[in-house]
Amino acid sequence: MSALVDYIEANREQFLAGLVELLTIPSVSADPRHTADVRACAEWLAGQIRALGLDNVQILPTGGHPAVYGEWLEAPGQPTVLVYGHYDVQPPDPLDEWDTPPFQPAIRDGRVFARGAADDKGQVFMHLKAVEAHLRTSGRLPINLKFIFEGEEEIGSVHLDEFMRRYRDLLRADMVVVSDTSWFANDVPSLTYGLRGLAYFQVDLQGPAHDVHSGQYGGAVGNPAWALVQMLASLKDEQDHVTIPGFYDAVRPISPQERNAWQELPFDEPAYRAMLGVPALHGEQGYSVLERLWARPTLEINGIWGGFTGEGSKTIIPARASAKLSCRLVPDQDPEQIADLVEEHLRRICPPWVTMTLTRLSTGKPSVTSLDHPGVQAALRALERSFGKRARFIRGGGSIPIVASFQEVLGLPAVLMGMGNADERAHAPNENFVLDNFFGGIKAAAFLWEELAQPRTE
Repeated sequence: MSALVDYIEANREQFLAGLVELLTIPSVSADPRHTADVRACAEWLAGQIRALGLDNVQILPTGGHPAVYGEWLEAPGQPTVLVYGHYDVQPPDPLDEWDTPPFQPAIRDGRVFARGAADDKGQVFMHLKAVEAHLRTSGRLPINLKFIFEGEEEIGSVHLDEFMRRYRDLLRADMVVVSDTSWFANDVPSLTYGLRGLAYFQVDLQGPAHDVHSGQYGGAVGNPAWALVQMLASLKDEQDHVTIPGFYDAVRPISPQERNAWQELPFDEPAYRAMLGVPALHGEQGYSVLERLWARPTLEINGIWGGFTGEGSKTIIPARASAKLSCRLVPDQDPEQIADLVEEHLRRICPPWVTMTLTRLSTGKPSVTSLDHPGVQAALRALERSFGKRARFIRGGGSIPIVASFQEVLGLPAVLMGMGNADERAHAPNENFVLDNFFGGIKAAAFLWEELAQPRTE
């Protein structure tokens, strides 16, 4: 064990230099101007995997940006783990809010600042270095390992389900490990075991064929902006409870075990409120903040527009009004069923003097892995070995749709062993990754393979 840890400690500068090099590649999957950069990032990772000595390293087509694959399968009788990550990043805008350029990594205050630092390049790279530590110290891994790194996570993993079906045999494993989550707090090592799903819509209301004069036609023509705000306002009651019939029917109750575990977490509500910059927290009544974030569904207005919004005045009745809505969903809600319920309800309450169009933009299923799963328990032990303190079980309020896809398409339980710091600012300016989490994550990943290869007997 000391040789493994010693190797990681002796190579900290080398590991950090490699991460910095990876972070300089502007692999923005959403921007066609960066298509070549995304490809270059895939090739860079494939080169790193080959340099480790792994086999069958490939850059695989997906119908969009490519995926990177590599494997080490020389541990007969041991489990096979598929490690998933993504090498694409969010657009860096707004650029003027970055303290340093987003693709010129800066080291300060024990952190690396760059787009993709925590989400997800830093967490991908720590897995490569954990493999390197094993292979350079013992010449082998304790378990069989496969890597699959995709380049489209930040645009919804649009081709991944089809890719997994096509390469089902190649990706066959006993479990998938995903490092794309964050800790509950910066000093609280955390293992995420559940994520919310997503259903996302755009609602468009059309009134008159074109904007009309509010003096000449006001009182005779219905205003689609009024119709929209009245429809949206009716979707929740004063308790912040969604009023759509059937919306909560499939929601899995919070277990007493979970509720007790969450109550033990060091949640500082005033600090949380201050971080958000709001005078008070708000949500569905009858549940704690963490329960609302992790185990209760939501319906939110993500954007709303229509009519004249420029400087000065323009007295019109707008021809159209629109909104974007999203639902965060929990086990056992099905996104398509929820989408049906939302659309049916909106059509029922839509007034006859406007025409409604509802576009389903994206969906993703919620996921949850049993706390008793051997992979989850092994990951908990690996975290505690690496960071020297008790690790906690948490859920995530966000969505990683591919986790549910791994479970459905490949039948793989997911272990979400992320190292992101709680204030990593993913998707925002000044994204960062705490270096102690990066180096500790390398050790934790290395320990995880040992824990999985050593069945525990009571």
